Formats: sequence, structure tokens, C-alpha cells
Amino acid sequence: MGVAERAESTNLSGLNFCLYSVSGKPVVLLTREPQPSHHFISTSADQTSFTMGLRCEVFVLLLFPLFSQGEVTLFVNCSQFFLNHVPPTVLSDPTNNNRYQQICQCLLDNNNKLQYYYATLYDTNNKIPVYSAYELQHADMERNDYWYVEPQLDGGSHLCMSGLNQIPSNNRGDHQALNRDYERSGYDKGHLYPVHHTSTHSSMLATFTLTNAAPQDPGFNRGQWRVHEEDLAELLNNACSKAYVVTGVVPGDTQIGDGVKVAKYYWSAYCCIKSHTTESAGYVGPDNNGRVQTLTVKDLETRLSGPGYYGSPFYVFQGRC
Repeated sequence: MGVAERAESTNLSGLNFCLYSVSGKPVVLLTREPQPSHHFISTSADQTSFTMGLRCEVFVLLLFPLFSQGEVTLFVNCSQFFLNHVPPTVLSDPTNNNRYQQICQCLLDNNNKLQYYYATLYDTNNKIPVYSAYELQHADMERNDYWYVEPQLDGGSHLCMSGLNQIPSNNRGDHQALNRDYERSGYDKGHLYPVHHTSTHSSMLATFTLTNAAPQDPGFNRGQWRVHEEDLAELLNNACSKAYVVTGVVPGDTQIGDGVKVAKYYWSAYCCIKSHTTESAGYVGPDNNGRVQTLTVKDLETRLSGPGYYGSPFYVFQGRC
């Protein structure tokens, strides 16, 4: 994942040099237009702020995707899983720029080519996802309960979800949940993108990553939420030319293992594309009776934006459905 650790703008003889260190590698970009002499300011190892001329800023934005590796990068590699290629709100934390990671969930095929299956925004502080976005396509699939992890979140270099052996031993679990966190916890690994919404063996396998799961009360997971997943598949599978679904969780105060937050609420929303129109709805649960509530997407967004949820403006389909 490419991160600009240093940046400087210098003008020599009419040539502007934009100097960067990206993941420890020096990079030089040149432009012919002179710029104001705004320079890099370093405040600490954890927080860096800098200002520079406009063209250097543009080059930074263009540079980052080129140096990003694998699926822990911007959503640019998997925007096809969002309505109109626009993701839901990407949360931010001003005290930790690396807290929320955009993951294009992938597996390598038999030719070692990356195949993307859905997109996840992951909270490395709470060690659970914020949401997973995907296109619903249901077929009866047999489960394979082997859970992957995301190597790049903890210093590994493997391009896609993989086994724990792809993470340096001293880093395992620093920024994500592991199987051991769930052992004897009393909670299920609750899928956000569920097996019931997949249609191929490989897409089923791709749902089994711990970056696509949060601790969920087993009664709710195997009861009302499972019924919701099945009802949604029945509703959308044959009625839509495309069915975009986003499923997320809101963290509670309880945690298991090494700081893995238990989901207080699960929520979901869909946008069903038909020939001349669109349909949508939102869901959230459990309510006080342990059930899943149905509401409009707008009402769901209002609730998610409020206290006790994300506490800041949150939009699922950005007003497009």
C-alpha cells in the first residue's frame, strides 16, 4: 500500500521537482511550470501534514494508485460493486489516517490473476468491517468454512486474502481479527457478504475472510438475520437486472479476544435496477425484540448518521437510489 512519507516541492531553473518517499522508495516527479515555495512540514512519525503547490498535489493523487499493491488500496480496483461506481461514505478518523482501510476483496485464480468479488471498508481499530458491498447473485452453494485473513493489514505482502502464514508472526492480529479471537467467545463469525448471496464456488470462498465478518450473537445470526438474508435473495434474485447490496455493522462496547468489537447492530440496504426504474429498501437489527426492521434507505441513513451509530453523516447510495 503506497503511503507518502515525505514530500517536498523545489524549483530549479524553471523545472519543478516534486520529491516523495513512497513506502520507503524515493520518487521524483518533474513539471515545467514554476510553483510557489510551499514546503513539507513534519510534525511527528504518526501524523504528517504538508502543503505544496497545486500540481504537486495533483501528481500525488495520480501517483498513489500506481504504487498501491493488491487489494488493500483505494476502491478504484473494485468500484463495479457500487451503484454508479460510487461507494458509501468512507469514514475517517482525524487521529489515525490508517484506521479505515479500503479493501478490494480478491482471490488469485489458477493463472495467478487477481479476481475481485466485492469491496469492504475495514476498521482496524475495532477489528471489524464497517461494510461490505457486492452484487447479489444467489445460487445454492455448499459452504467451506476455512477463514482467510488479510496479509497486507499486518505487514504481509500477499496480494489477496490468504492464510495466517502470509503474515509475519510478530504482526499477526495487530490490525485485524483472527480465528483465535472467536474461540470460546460465545459469538458467531457473522458474514456481511453472506454465502447465501453468492452464485459460484469462488465467490463463496471469498466471503470467508475475517475482514468480512464481525462477532454476532448466535441466536440473531442463525435466526432473524438469516431469515432476512434468505428473504432478500428471494426478493431480488430474479426481479432485478442488477441488485447492489451494502451490508454493515455498528460496533458496540463489548469486545472479544484481542480487542475485537462485537457488532451492536447489523444493517443492510439494496438498490434493485430494473429496465425503467429502481427500487430500494433498508434494514437494521436487532431491535428491542430481536427482530430486523425494514425502513427506507433515507431513514436508514438518518439512523446510521446519528448518535449510537456512526455519529456523522453517512450515505449508502449517495442519493442515487
